[in-house]
Amino acid sequence: MKIAVAGKGGVGKTTVTALLAHHFAQAGRPVLAIDADPSPCLGPALGFPDAKLLDLRPIAEMGELIAERTGTSAKSAAGGFFRLNLNVADLPERFSATHHGIRLLLLGAVQEGGSGCICPASALLKELVRHVMLKRNEVVLLDLYAGVEHLGRGTAEAVDAMLVVAEPTNRSMRTVRQIAALAADIGIRNIHLAGNKATSESDRRFFEEQAGDIPLAGCLDAAGEAMTADRTGKVLYDLAPGLADGIAAIAKRLEESAKAA
Repeated sequence: MKIAVAGKGGVGKTTVTALLAHHFAQAGRPVLAIDADPSPCLGPALGFPDAKLLDLRPIAEMGELIAERTGTSAKSAAGGFFRLNLNVADLPERFSATHHGIRLLLLGAVQEGGSGCICPASALLKELVRHVMLKRNEVVLLDLYAGVEHLGRGTAEAVDAMLVVAEPTNRSMRTVRQIAALAADIGIRNIHLAGNKATSESDRRFFEEQAGDIPLAGCLDAAGEAMTADRTGKVLYDLAPGLADGIAAIAKRLEESAKAA
């Protein structure tokens, strides 16, 4: 199962990604969780201890690795010629950490160039995402930063589902529709909405009414345990049984839709 998770900043997509990771890990399935945010925060959300996070670096920041794999100079991040047939199969194991059955890999973001940057760093990141989506036999969860920049038409076919997370606001839902349109443009068809931070029946109705033609996979309530998890480093999945039940229903919906696609 390969799931891309997206959404407007602050809606809780990283929390939802972490909940999904623990759900699948609890079911005994191997999980690779990928943090594509330039300011990584998926590790703490997963409950990884600081000692395991200290040595993790985003792949995008590994200049020497990028130069080695692309045949460029480590001092030159863009411009010139570089290899396109890149060997990345060893990277998930070499540059990740594992905790409670979940493997965590940090991608990072390309810092130079425009959003359409074609440079050694972006080429390596896209090839790495393509590899884990197409070649690895495990649950892959990709916590996207903004839009779908880490995905491409060659990778979209391997995405079983895209889950776009929203909070009960109009601005959040506008972002959902924008992301869904971008995803559809590159060939992702199985797109679902996950409502988050609901505090009332009115919030749940809001998601149902605003979803439009985007299927609503489920709705998660606002949880006071989230602050406790953040402060203590404990796993939110363990602290909030209601969220665990909610994410199980969302995961089931995604898997059923992927099988039917």
